[in-house]
Amino acid sequence: MKIILDAMGGDNAPEAPVLGAIEAVKAYGAQITLVGRGEAILAVLGKHGINDLPEGVEIANADDVVDMHDDPASVIHKRKNSSMIVGLKLLADGQGDAFVSAGSTGALLTGATLLVKRVKGIRRAAMAPAMPTKTGGKVIICDCGANAECTPEFLLQFGLVGSAYAQKSLHLENPRVGLLNIGTEDSKGTPLQKEAYALLQQAAEQGLINFVGNVEARGVPLGEVDVVVCDGFSGNVLLKSIEGTAMFMGSQLKKIFKSSLMTKIGYLLCKPGVQEMVKLMDYREIGGTQFLGIKKPVIKAHGASDALAFRNAVRQAMAAAEDDFTARLEQDLAKMKEISHD
Repeated sequence: MKIILDAMGGDNAPEAPVLGAIEAVKAYGAQITLVGRGEAILAVLGKHGINDLPEGVEIANADDVVDMHDDPASVIHKRKNSSMIVGLKLLADGQGDAFVSAGSTGALLTGATLLVKRVKGIRRAAMAPAMPTKTGGKVIICDCGANAECTPEFLLQFGLVGSAYAQKSLHLENPRVGLLNIGTEDSKGTPLQKEAYALLQQAAEQGLINFVGNVEARGVPLGEVDVVVCDGFSGNVLLKSIEGTAMFMGSQLKKIFKSSLMTKIGYLLCKPGVQEMVKLMDYREIGGTQFLGIKKPVIKAHGASDALAFRNAVRQAMAAAEDDFTARLEQDLAKMKEISHD
C-alpha cells in the first residue's frame, strides 16, 4: 500500500513528516511517497545520519508550498507546483492509495474536492474525528472544521454520512445520532439547528438514521451519542475545548502529584493509568482526520504534528484505504431518499 505524504505541510515540516514517514515504513511496512522540495527532504535525512533513501520511501519533487494564509479557492492555480497540490494530483491519478497533509485545512479540502472529487451525491465533504468517551467507546464529531457555514441540508447529510462511518469504523449496528445544541429540547437553538432537527427527525422516521435528538456539549464526552452533528465552526470549538480541558486536567494532575513525597509515591503507583488516560486524548496518537465524502482517503493531520503524529497519520491512512468507506457510502447514498422541507 502506498501513502502519499505532504513533506512540506505543518508547523514542523519538513523534519516531522520525513521522520514520521521513516518510522511508519519500519512500523507498518508502508510505502511512502514524500512530496516536497527534494533537497530539503534529503537534508533532513542527512541530518539524522540517513545517507541513502530508505527502502519503501521515494520522493516526488514539488518546489512550492501552500502557505497557511493562502486563499483556499486559489491554491490550485496559484500553488499548482506545491507539495499539497502535487500530492493530491498523484492520488487522483492513481499513484497512491491515500494522501496525508498537515497543511491548511481549507486548501486541503478545496484541493481534494476539485482534484480527487467528491463521492456522487455528497454536497460537502466533512471532517469527522472519533473522540474517546466516558463509556469506553468513541463519538464521531461531524463536522469538526471543514465547513464553518452550513445549511440544514448539510447537517442532515453530515448525520447520514457520520452514521454510515460509525457503522463501518466503530462497528456499531445502529449508532445514536445527536444534533449539537444548547439544550435537549427540540425548540432550542438558532434557525439552523431547528430546521436541521426537523430534517434529521424526518430521516429517522424513514428509517435512514437513529436520530435521538439534541445533545449538549457536555454530553458528548460522556458518551450520550455515537455521532454528534454540527456545523464546522461549532464542531471545531467543541473539539478544541475537549482537547484543552484534557490538557488542563493533565497539567493539574501533574502539579498535584509533584506536591509532596507521598503524592510522588502515589503517582508511581498510578503512573500506568495516568499515561493511558493522557494517551487517549493525545492528538499525536490519533494521527489525523479523514475527509468523509472524498472519493479516495485524504487525511488532515494536526498542524502541530510531530514525527509520532505523522507516523500515526500514515497508519490511519492505510486503515482508511483498506476499509474502503467510499464504496459503502456510495451504496448508502443510493438508498437514501431526497429529504426536503416539503
